[in-house]
Amino acid sequence: MASVAQLARAPDCGPGGRWFNSSHSPHLILEKELSGFNYDELVQKALVSVVKEVLSDVAVSGLSGNHHFYIRFRTDHPMTRVPGFLKERHPEEVMIVLQHQFWNLKVSNDGFSVELSFNAIRESLFIPFNALTAFVDPSVKFALQFTPRFNGGDPDPEKPKVSVLKNEETSSKSEDNIIRFDSFRKK
Repeated sequence: MASVAQLARAPDCGPGGRWFNSSHSPHLILEKELSGFNYDELVQKALVSVVKEVLSDVAVSGLSGNHHFYIRFRTDHPMTRVPGFLKERHPEEVMIVLQHQFWNLKVSNDGFSVELSFNAIRESLFIPFNALTAFVDPSVKFALQFTPRFNGGDPDPEKPKVSVLKNEETSSKSEDNIIRFDSFRKK
């Protein structure tokens, strides 16, 4: 299987898609043609399945080692359920941390629910997987970025994008398979 670095340097991705390389953009975007496979959607589903499996394991066994998660999601997604004060302070997007104090983590096909402490009061949240924008486990330097899927959250909900970063900054061959997510972070 080709590494991400090899894919980023591929001169032609073949029939059914094109690589766009902008000198103003630090990453490449794969755009779907009018017919064929919707790779963006397939990748999105695969990434969500990773989050589902990890959270399901944590719901049963708890966190192991130094693992902990930063989960960023859209609070304006119609299925998101968060306390009113949180929605008021963060009307579009917020990040939660699952580390030391969380309870009753439950995972379903559509999303997950969890209780978190805000100002020493336990509050219940429900986060649909379609509202995720990022999932990070800093203990192992692992990160996923998502395109939220719902009307109102994305300027063009019919065209989610999958981005692959160029690997120009790597200096050794052992880092060829590393995807850097720094350019995706909001500053």
